[in-house]
Amino acid sequence: MYDVKKIREDFPILSREVYGKPLVYLDNAATTQKPLCVLDAMRDEYLNVNANVHRGVHYLSQQATDLHEAAREKVRAFINAEKTSEVIFTRGTTESINLVAQSFCEAFMKEGDEVVVTDMEHHSNIVPWQLQAQKRGIVVRHMAINDRGELADSVASYLTERTRLVSIAHVSNVLGTVNPVKDIIALAHERGIPVLVDGAQSAPHMKIDVQDLDCDFFAFSGHKMYGPTGIGVLYGKEKWLEKMPPYQGGGEMIDQVSWEKTTFEQLPLKFEAGTPDYVATHGLATAIDYLQSIGMDQIQTHEQELTRYCMEQLRTIEGMRFFGEAEQKDAVVSFQVGDIHHLDMGTLLDRLGIAVRTGHHCAHPLMTRLGVTGTVRASFALYNNKEEIDILTEGIRRVSRMF
Repeated sequence: MYDVKKIREDFPILSREVYGKPLVYLDNAATTQKPLCVLDAMRDEYLNVNANVHRGVHYLSQQATDLHEAAREKVRAFINAEKTSEVIFTRGTTESINLVAQSFCEAFMKEGDEVVVTDMEHHSNIVPWQLQAQKRGIVVRHMAINDRGELADSVASYLTERTRLVSIAHVSNVLGTVNPVKDIIALAHERGIPVLVDGAQSAPHMKIDVQDLDCDFFAFSGHKMYGPTGIGVLYGKEKWLEKMPPYQGGGEMIDQVSWEKTTFEQLPLKFEAGTPDYVATHGLATAIDYLQSIGMDQIQTHEQELTRYCMEQLRTIEGMRFFGEAEQKDAVVSFQVGDIHHLDMGTLLDRLGIAVRTGHHCAHPLMTRLGVTGTVRASFALYNNKEEIDILTEGIRRVSRMF
């Protein structure tokens, strides 16, 4: 049985008040709250095991290294990667995609070559490719979406002889659309084209198996899955990572340095320049343990039920307009009510203790496609419940009566 009341006890922040009202935290697509076990694990490491990792001969360094590399193995198992050498620690999804954009383009793309994205991408999966377009003359093509927030056409219609990579969100951070990435990957692979999956909004909500998906790269962030900020993961198939040049230079990622030349470490250290956030990796591993103690399938079922219930309840509000009604949808509800500006709605809901996100959600091209400047977004986590959605619904009604 899914005991959301018991789960909420692991998150003390959920019991606080905002403006004298009980906090209703519905901004989980931006960042999730952290359970006590994650905070305790990180505090314990700072107190008792704080030493730089790798190559240290003293006890604390070796202990910190063991925790850091155990976290890598924990991530490998969580996404079912074949090898730990395919798991690279980054600062988050954004850096993971930038790493691929810079290193993959340097190794495999030249002027006129194409990368295919979609109209629903976060800026983190648009701007890095635009920077490469300016630098190298590559072409960024984008797949259209329909009015339900689903891809309008098959990816096959966008692939040409110049396509070198497809880079696509697993789940839209605005629409909640769950894209059929496994089918997209299969179609791309028929033409020998690798695929990067932005998993920032999927890794916290569903079971991920990169070998089953057969994706070539998969990126996600710790802070969106109950772990610390500033830590993320890039999974990459070894056959690509081996051929890609380092993303950054410095300590940790080198084998030998002389004035004549430098040779680089083996994977994954080749892409991990500088001192890693070894405390955050331990926090991420603890968050993964927490997720798995509940069960990813149970979490997904709970959040899908919340999404369905939220849309049912909000649909009863006069003037309600949803953005994103895909058949496959998860953990995100974006909306506007009548002519009420999204910022006004969000500000007044905040005064009722309800935390939602407003604005363009780092997705300007999608807002242009939707014909709006921004939306109100409620996004769910494993600790949310139907009572909070009832409070949100009544809050929206109350705000609507003011206009």
